[in-house]
Amino acid sequence: MKTTRQKNSSPHQGPGYVRLISGRWKGRRLPVLDAQGLRPTSDRVKETLFNWLMQDVAGAVVLDCFAGSGSLGLEALSRYAASVLLLEKDAQTAALLKKHLQSLNSSEGAVHHTDTLQWLQKPATTQFDLVFIDPPFRQQLALPTCQALASQGWLKPGALVYLETEKELTLQDIPAGWTLLKEKIAGQLAYRLWQAAE
Repeated sequence: MKTTRQKNSSPHQGPGYVRLISGRWKGRRLPVLDAQGLRPTSDRVKETLFNWLMQDVAGAVVLDCFAGSGSLGLEALSRYAASVLLLEKDAQTAALLKKHLQSLNSSEGAVHHTDTLQWLQKPATTQFDLVFIDPPFRQQLALPTCQALASQGWLKPGALVYLETEKELTLQDIPAGWTLLKEKIAGQLAYRLWQAAE
C-alpha cells in the first residue's frame, strides 16, 4: 500500500504504526517501515471497508495483492479470516510482515516476497473469496491486477474484490461480469468493492 502521496493518519494511529481496529487483536499497533511512499490505509477508510465486509471476512480465504504495511490483510486475520496471503515486492517490507505474523502467533497468514503481477500470471493454485488491491498510485497496476485475477482463475465465483486507487482512474477495463457493490471518494482517493461474476 504505497504511493507518492502521503495520507493523513487517524488520530488513533501514531506515526509509523498501523492499528488493528477489531477482532482478536483489537487495538494492537504494529510498526511500519519509514519508507518513502508507504501509506497504510487510514483507519477511517479501513473501518468503512470492513463495515462493508462485516459478514464476509470470517472464514474467508483472502489475498492481499500489494500488502505494504499489512493494514488490510492483518485486519482480515484479526477478524478470523481462514487464511490470508500477503504479496509484497519490497524485501524489507516483506520481512517485517513476516515478523508481524510471528508476533501475532498467526499460523493462518503467509507472506510471499514477489512481484504481484508476475505472480498472478501463472495458473491459479488457490481460489480466493476476498481480494484486496491497494497498489502504488498512478503506476498502472490496479486494472492489470484485476484482469489477471479474473483471467487466471484466482477468484471463487462471486468473490469480493476491494480496489483502492487514485480517484481519476477510469474503469472501462474492469473484467466483464464484475458488479460494483460499494463506492466512496475521499479527497484524491477512490475505494470500491466489486463482486466477481458468479
